[in-house]
Amino acid sequence: MSAREDILTALRAARPAGEHPLPDLPCFPGIEGDLLAAFQSSLAVMGGQWVRLPEGDALGAFIRARVGDGPLIRSATDELPDFPRVDAVNHPRDLENVDVAIVRARFGVAETGSVFLSDRELRVNTIAYLAQHLIVLLDPAAIVPGIADAYLRPDFADARYVSLMTGPSATADIEGVMIRGAQGVRSLTVVFANRH
Repeated sequence: MSAREDILTALRAARPAGEHPLPDLPCFPGIEGDLLAAFQSSLAVMGGQWVRLPEGDALGAFIRARVGDGPLIRSATDELPDFPRVDAVNHPRDLENVDVAIVRARFGVAETGSVFLSDRELRVNTIAYLAQHLIVLLDPAAIVPGIADAYLRPDFADARYVSLMTGPSATADIEGVMIRGAQGVRSLTVVFANRH
């Protein structure tokens, strides 16, 4: 039995008798109107960037034109078969020298400019933190109004690991100087590209 199962078994054994229904969650108002514009604005506030895949452009060629031929690139999406895969490594730490990682977000949150990335999207969780730059593919139709809307989706229940990433890693010291890429990616770029 795993440590997780040991913990859950102990919790179940210590649970008081009787029914304990969860409280009803209130409906919090989210962003209204143009969700894409709200997402773009929220992402920019958090230091992220966005671009739209031009109509008719091939995704792989578009990304290659943006990042060039020099960087070490790894992809976590089946949409880019010409790029090396993140899950082609023996150990998660083998991704430590990746310059650019490309993932497909399941959905975005207009209120915060966040993108939903789970173990399914990342394939190897370390890629979202070890890569220098993260390119996130997002279908503009997959943007929900607010965080409360995001948590109502079933996506959280079927994932072992979830991250709502909002822009690049950042920290500010005691004098308020903002440093990007302090503990994770130095840049996060959302590419609005429809899911095929």
